[in-house]
Amino acid sequence: MSRRNWAFDIAVAMVVGMLGQLEAWWGIGATHRQGPLWAQSLLYAVTALLLVGRRVRPLAVLVAVVAVYIVEFAVYGSPEGYGVALAPLVAIYSVGRYVEPARAVLGLALGVVLWAGWAGFDPMNHGLSDRLAAIVWLAPWVIGWLVGALVRMTMLYREQRRVTREQYTSRAVVEERNRIARELHDVIGHSVTVMTVQASAVRRRLTDQQAAEREALETVEAVGREALAEMRRMVGVLRQDGDASAAEEREPIPGLDQLDRLVGDFRAAGLPVELTVTGTARSLAPGLDLTAYRLVQEGLTNTFRHARSPRRAEVVIDYGPERLQLAVRDDGQTPRPGHAQLIKPSNGLLGMRERVAVYGGSLVARTRPEGGFELTASLPLEPT
Repeated sequence: MSRRNWAFDIAVAMVVGMLGQLEAWWGIGATHRQGPLWAQSLLYAVTALLLVGRRVRPLAVLVAVVAVYIVEFAVYGSPEGYGVALAPLVAIYSVGRYVEPARAVLGLALGVVLWAGWAGFDPMNHGLSDRLAAIVWLAPWVIGWLVGALVRMTMLYREQRRVTREQYTSRAVVEERNRIARELHDVIGHSVTVMTVQASAVRRRLTDQQAAEREALETVEAVGREALAEMRRMVGVLRQDGDASAAEEREPIPGLDQLDRLVGDFRAAGLPVELTVTGTARSLAPGLDLTAYRLVQEGLTNTFRHARSPRRAEVVIDYGPERLQLAVRDDGQTPRPGHAQLIKPSNGLLGMRERVAVYGGSLVARTRPEGGFELTASLPLEPT
């Protein structure tokens, strides 16, 4: 219970109590009053005060309200009016809202008990037919319980959706990190292989008098081979049966030098794409080059899948002195309500954020004010 909840429940109790006092003393909302006015006033005050604990112990509060009502009805008879229904209505709603379904059914049973006591002790009901006709006044309490149960199920459903969304996000991040690890294995493995081969070539060119140098190069070769074997074992743990990445390993590691082919593939699929490169193109570190390529690939994939009737898409690459700027934009129509929310938590964008974070860059994915969607990223350039 937060302070805000306590304040709200106290306010509800005060309103119910005030309306009850207006009915008890001045007859506002009453069909007829029964017994001493002070007794009816005390009834409404006590039951309103009980409502303060309706969230903490909803079923106990309803039991107490019903008990107080039945005692007062038995001693002085049942009054008629809106004030009689208010406190039980709030208490029964609270049982439906905050109590698990198996026990919340008791709230309906207590409502029936309260109605039976009210109808049985009402002196205005002269016969069985009058008491049966009064069953209509049970309807507000039943409706209150149903509304409470509906609100409870709605909140439970929202919570389940939130948990599912968090699990989905976590799983997507883990899957993308595994993919990043596999791709970095290819990048680093290629570099270590080159180092090992170069060390072996130099070792073979050494003379017999260069024993120390030969031993050092042999150590480099051995450590390089051990590192490759260890990386293969570690990455093997990340692989799953039927993982498509096994086939991808046979393909060259992609980079920005393959953007023309990537753009051409999307053009062939029907997406009009323009590629613009500014600044002086330079060789990038293999991992950074791969990340930049994946960013453009993901941006174009989002455009192809989600943009509505795009007339034009553009890819802009800017080689700055210290940072590489990338942007993928389209002029598709503004997404339908809720559609942008489907794009936001997608595996691709979550994965791109993971990739960009590895290199200390920034990524922004958003709808454009003039219409369409854009993916922009900034990556710090590293010496190669």
